[in-house]
Amino acid sequence: MATNMPLTVIPAPFTVIPAQAGIQRENDTMDKQFYVYMLASRRNGTLYIGVTSKLVGRVWQHKNKQVEGFTKRYGVDKLVYYEVHRNAESAMTREKRMKKWRRAWKIRLIEATNPEWKDLYDDVVG
Repeated sequence: MATNMPLTVIPAPFTVIPAQAGIQRENDTMDKQFYVYMLASRRNGTLYIGVTSKLVGRVWQHKNKQVEGFTKRYGVDKLVYYEVHRNAESAMTREKRMKKWRRAWKIRLIEATNPEWKDLYDDVVG
């Protein structure tokens, strides 16, 4: 499956692999992937950072206002960035670090791989 989004390599163990975002094998913990993702309300709008092992389902929940709290309250439901991680610990560590970043750093990261701030949800669904 081809994607218009370039492969961006972030210092190990963080790798962005858009084409593999929706691929998950049931009951296969060795190959289970974890995702750190950023949602936005609009270009340069309100940002949210989260972590999940099921990116498609989690973003669907945000889009359909199934998640109570911040994203529902502020209409933050456009997937603008995500990273693939091989284990939960790596993903959670990265999420915690990114949440402490300055806003400008987060925007720079989004624009490095998604300069148009395109909603990537349809790309990961396939």
